[in-house]
Amino acid sequence: MRIVVTGGAGYIGSHTVVQLLEAGHDVVVIDNFANSKPSVLDRIEQVAGTRPTLVAGDVQDQAVCDGALLGGADAVIHFAGLKSIGESVQHPLRYYGTNIDTTLALLTSMARHDVHTIVFSSSATVYGPDGKPPLTEDSPTSATNPYGWTKVMIEQILRDACVADDRLKVAALRYFNPIGAHPSGLIGEDPTGVPANLAPYLAQVAVGRRDEVLIFGDDYPTPDGTGIRDYIHVLDLADGHLAALEHVAAPDFTGFGTWNLGTGHGVSVLELVAAFSRAVGRDLPTRVTDRRPGDLVASYCDPSKANADLGWKAHRSLEEACADAWRWQQQNPDGFPG
Repeated sequence: MRIVVTGGAGYIGSHTVVQLLEAGHDVVVIDNFANSKPSVLDRIEQVAGTRPTLVAGDVQDQAVCDGALLGGADAVIHFAGLKSIGESVQHPLRYYGTNIDTTLALLTSMARHDVHTIVFSSSATVYGPDGKPPLTEDSPTSATNPYGWTKVMIEQILRDACVADDRLKVAALRYFNPIGAHPSGLIGEDPTGVPANLAPYLAQVAVGRRDEVLIFGDDYPTPDGTGIRDYIHVLDLADGHLAALEHVAAPDFTGFGTWNLGTGHGVSVLELVAAFSRAVGRDLPTRVTDRRPGDLVASYCDPSKANADLGWKAHRSLEEACADAWRWQQQNPDGFPG
């Protein structure tokens, strides 16, 4: 198939583009490199042996979307958007504008070019503050921050679009916490500024870019007092996108579907620190500080719907994810070249 991937130079996008190319698909990447670097495309080519076509530009720009879809496409995978929870609280209008406008521009362009299949990068943040793990796709949706609300709203936009056009096929994939990197060490997570997530922060402490790991609260009602999350290897996540694409592209699928992508197992902050320390071969320095407002005690999923419908299951271990992330960081201590 010919697949247009928005945000294809980002962390999850780049790993998914590699998997698509290795599966024999023709891939067009749209990216404005706001949170990524053009050299990612060079690395994708090194890993996959094939270079995706690049349309450089902002997905909010209708002409950019039209340019990518002009040659025809079988489906779109939509990663493009802003993704920092903390930043979304500080700049809500920017987040609502960017994340929703990119989706509206993309859907408008898809309709114009008769493209009716889309896999959307949603998030576990749609389960809000009151979800009781293990979270299922039927758990109530809500949010605690503007980033999460953009995902809730975009899912609703996609549902409404499916009601209006019965040719539209949509998979909304609600990811939990992606970690790890490609085992080649050529592509991985390269956040701009201070990492908002624990795994890249651990990697930067391990490589000497930061002094210590900050643990936000050790007084939660959990076995070791730290928050619990569902950490999934980024390659398992990429596999999930290919499985979802195949599922919704099938002739008998119609409408809108949601699937959790996670392992179904909770891992505490201290357990992740210990696993990463083992990968590095030494204990990483930590310091406990205050809880962050809005952080949940525990969040992990029930992935059985994705297991059943998509024939997909996360199978890479936490140890494998930590080893791959550390290999990436060692080989690229300052991230991707500019």
